[in-house]
Amino acid sequence: MEDLIRQIGHCTICKNFLPEDPKPVFSVSPRSKILIVGQAPGRKVQESGIPWDDQSGKELRRWLDVSESTFYDPEIFGIVPMGFCYPGTGKSGDLPPRPECAPTWHHQLLTQMPEVKLTLLIGLYAQKYYLRERSMSTLTENVWHFGDFLPEFFPLVHPSPRNRIWQKKHSWFESEVVPALRETVRRYI
Repeated sequence: MEDLIRQIGHCTICKNFLPEDPKPVFSVSPRSKILIVGQAPGRKVQESGIPWDDQSGKELRRWLDVSESTFYDPEIFGIVPMGFCYPGTGKSGDLPPRPECAPTWHHQLLTQMPEVKLTLLIGLYAQKYYLRERSMSTLTENVWHFGDFLPEFFPLVHPSPRNRIWQKKHSWFESEVVPALRETVRRYI
């Protein structure tokens, strides 16, 4: 796995489409038990090089009810985005993750992570990629029907501050999904 981590760390496959030099941000171990598949690092995370090192990460850790030390222990949580580098900014926020990353690297990583028992699919890009034909027509439906995807996958909305309106509109997320997420995660940590 060390070779693969080094290859990903030096990846330049989408260099011509990025606003800055590639700097893949991820954290994995062959012993990871839970895999977090997010979208792509934001500017702050790209600068720090630490996955989920922003407000979204704080909210995700709150949902999971885990400390920073637990969250950043790669033997517990593997963290792999759909796009490994900051994609740049568009009209309404960050651009979508680059489409080259997941098909190039995810399968290779997962074959070397045999202890992963649960994959958290954060956002629609991760859900469409991993759930494929099982994905429902909207992210909201995937999250509402999270139990249909267990024990392998747990779909979630992105914990970005931009999604607070979605969370207020769907109060069942905090009252039903978050407690189920915490209970599910506790089984593996």
